[in-house]
Amino acid sequence: MGSAVRPVEYEADVLVGLKDLVKRFPVSSAGRLRPGRDEVRAVDGVNLTVRRGETLGLVGETGCGKSTLARCITRLYDPTSGRVVFDGDDISILSRRRLRPYRLQMQMIFQDPYGSLNPRRRVGSIIGDPFAIHGIAVGEKRKRRVQELMALVGLNPEHYNRFPAEFSGGQRQRIGVARALALRPKLIVCDEPVSALDVSIQAQIINLLHDLQHDFGLTYIFIAHDLSVVRQVSDRIAVMYLGKIVEIAETEELFARPRHPYTNALLSAIPVIEENGGAGRQRIVLRGDVPSPIDPPAGCRFHPRCPKAQRRCGEEEPPLEVKLGDQADHSVACHYPVQVGEELGRKSSPDVLQ
Repeated sequence: MGSAVRPVEYEADVLVGLKDLVKRFPVSSAGRLRPGRDEVRAVDGVNLTVRRGETLGLVGETGCGKSTLARCITRLYDPTSGRVVFDGDDISILSRRRLRPYRLQMQMIFQDPYGSLNPRRRVGSIIGDPFAIHGIAVGEKRKRRVQELMALVGLNPEHYNRFPAEFSGGQRQRIGVARALALRPKLIVCDEPVSALDVSIQAQIINLLHDLQHDFGLTYIFIAHDLSVVRQVSDRIAVMYLGKIVEIAETEELFARPRHPYTNALLSAIPVIEENGGAGRQRIVLRGDVPSPIDPPAGCRFHPRCPKAQRRCGEEEPPLEVKLGDQADHSVACHYPVQVGEELGRKSSPDVLQ
């Protein structure tokens, strides 16, 4: 695999590194694009690292840029600016031809097990696509490897010639897992892989992903809305809001000491019952709606909805950094981070921005 053009400066245990990553989409009017005018700022200046062998959870409200970020990492989208470093090479500027060898090392599992499989093709052909595209195996050798993959993810290899409609939702997602695993990639991006499944089936798929990670040394980026699922599978969690990372920490540290008001609001929505029968956490209800990514607020993008916002928040964008007293890998983008025991739901200050 040839080196990319620009040098990189990440430690050896970093598989994916993002530096000031930006992805913007031009806004169309009457079916025509208007270049240089309005743009959707889907991802706006993200800095992030993913270590080899870990699972990084990525959470946030719908439309915050999670899936766009994932597609930029895998180069399904070309970044507007910034750098995507994969396994020590800067792949953000590579042409499709030069990017091809890296495609073997990164794969995606998509949210909808019904929509991500072609209903007119047989399962053996779908799972065998990576072998065909990269010219790795043909004929009986390809069939044998596909059947081995089916057995590996818990499918009956004898069902090689069936169509996707003949499988249940959980089985279809296993087909997607087998397809992603075919070339033994280093990175798999799981984009809401269990959200369309029943709870009991979710557990089966999560356990399968865990076992495969252990057996093959995989690195996962796990995107989900369900924070309880993210907590179960992730080593670290990054929280996104309106195109930016607002907090990142090890999973248990984030749940024990959430520092960003937005993270606190997300966690407050998880039903928790204490042993004494009382409510486990006070629900934080955010005012207003998520601002438009076409015209995001100045300063901190969360300040129009934040119960702690002060004048500085609307004027100065907070950097993503480690605050005094936090662990070295716990970073938050907030001028006034939440303190332990602070009740945001009851916050009422004359300095709060309206």
